[in-house]
Amino acid sequence: MKKRTPINTIPPMTRTELRELGIEQLDFVYISGDAYIDHPSFGTAIIARVLQSHGYTVGIIAQPDWTDVQAFRRLGCPRLAFLVSSGNIDSMVNHYSVGGRRRTEDLYSPGGRAGLRPDRAVIVYANRCREAYAHVPVVIGGLEASLRRFAHYDYWDDRVRHSILYDAGADLLLYGMGERTIVELADALERGCPVREIRSIRGSCFRVNRPDELPVGCLLLPSYGEVAGDVCAYARAFQMEAGEQDALRGKPLAQAHEKGYLVANPPARPLSTEELDAVYALPFTRRPHPIYHDPIPALDEVAFSVTSSRGCFGGCSFCALTFHQGRVVQARSHDSIVTEVRRLTHDPDFKGYIHDVGGPTANFREPACDKQRRVGVCRDRQCIGFTVCPNLRVAHTDYVALLRKLRAVPGVKKVFIRSGVRYDYVMYDRDDTFLRELIRHHISGQLKVAPEHVSDRVLQYMNKPPHALYERFEQRYRQLNCNEGRKQYLVPYLMSSHPGAELSDAIELACYLKKKGLRPQQVQDFYPTPGTLSTCMYHTGLDPRTMQPVYVAKTHQEKRMQRALMQYFLPRNFPIVRQALRQAGREDLIGTGRECLVPPENRHLAKNAVDKRRRSR
Repeated sequence: MKKRTPINTIPPMTRTELRELGIEQLDFVYISGDAYIDHPSFGTAIIARVLQSHGYTVGIIAQPDWTDVQAFRRLGCPRLAFLVSSGNIDSMVNHYSVGGRRRTEDLYSPGGRAGLRPDRAVIVYANRCREAYAHVPVVIGGLEASLRRFAHYDYWDDRVRHSILYDAGADLLLYGMGERTIVELADALERGCPVREIRSIRGSCFRVNRPDELPVGCLLLPSYGEVAGDVCAYARAFQMEAGEQDALRGKPLAQAHEKGYLVANPPARPLSTEELDAVYALPFTRRPHPIYHDPIPALDEVAFSVTSSRGCFGGCSFCALTFHQGRVVQARSHDSIVTEVRRLTHDPDFKGYIHDVGGPTANFREPACDKQRRVGVCRDRQCIGFTVCPNLRVAHTDYVALLRKLRAVPGVKKVFIRSGVRYDYVMYDRDDTFLRELIRHHISGQLKVAPEHVSDRVLQYMNKPPHALYERFEQRYRQLNCNEGRKQYLVPYLMSSHPGAELSDAIELACYLKKKGLRPQQVQDFYPTPGTLSTCMYHTGLDPRTMQPVYVAKTHQEKRMQRALMQYFLPRNFPIVRQALRQAGREDLIGTGRECLVPPENRHLAKNAVDKRRRSR
């Protein structure tokens, strides 16, 4: 009989803990690229705790030395399987800026130290697990595996790579939010089912050797060879993949590789409110494992944050969320969230401030329409974005009621909302109650929103609302702040070099910033990451929705120009901004006039212009 871990026990990370718990052999050993934090904001903690709640023992090997196979034997041979994840973030995004510079900090490591996980962590870890115990099943999951489950364009290699299932040499890949799939897998392994015969779990991918082994009714994607050699085939494959990412109507997908076929089952069914409540009721300590002596920076932002929902129907082209959490919003009950907040008030480190109550989009609490509950999401139409579905149900009533309950909890001084508010969804609501209460109770000095750009043509590629709607929101926000006697600001997130953005669009954005008196200190250049529509456009130069050409800024020089234009006011950017303006035929914006972006090269005139700008600040 397998040894059960007491439900209140934090998953062990050392042999000493195993001996104290009386565990001779773990059911699962979980390899993670993150330091272990027993907090529900971290996927490793959720999966480990869910398995514990179903009677399975789980040990954690966090950030093992990937050069030493002995590090993967630290907790002994698992009885059922190795579970492998890069952690909460793709290891390549964790390691490199969009410009290719190696990052010097890792927020998910003790002391923020970089270098504690390898590039392409899932592949490296999975292969080391196979070396450690060749007979033990290896199952990969988490964000890095989810978004790389099909043949995919890799920005860092600048080529199309195989499904990560092949490169990792793993037996199974679990994608999306894995609570349901991991339990189904564990139960199948416990029954003695060989891992290579486990082929029916939703939210899983597996390999077969022959076409006659493919599931009945599956759709055949263009093969790896086709998508690697033909951008049109890549775009078609992406659109097919995106169209089937629904738990109710999605079909199995298959993609030929050199050695057989990748098969992706339809996504797992979203958790019900009751199931989601049960997950967040598990006894997380909300602390790093006691093995650590240095703080882990990633915990700071979420220590006193509360997840209220999952999924997002926002449909931003540059976001991979629909490939991971899906478009159907799932929400926890008020009672569940209030209970969690009450527990937080008893934490000795709690100072009275809830840092966030939200999800991918804070003010999404319900599915976009009733149809999503009955038949799933639409294959070829978005709920909200540059255009709005007429069936979109807009309501903040439930979220407002929840926030009022949380503000009333004894010991809570303020409840912040930091996870992102869709201003377009706010504007579509004829009732101003949420916006008024947001201004009155849930921000402090500023509200961060994401218009992303000012060019409607670019916004259409991004699937973001037209710029005029943001202007209306800004006006309404200022008016309500004035009515409340408050002086709070909007901080817009903006992006350069997104597919579709030409140099003229970047200049339009710079002129807008100057007109508004905005001087962003940090700017975001588009970062092509696996699993997004925007990355497909970046790689192919095509919009897969229409198969029409899309302009893409790919050269280092043009990306530098577009980025520098967002910070045209910095003297170090003057030379490249001048170059951009001349290239675009906008020399009229070089000079000392009110409308000019940068001063001329003449050193005397330029110095006077810079001094004048500094005095005016």
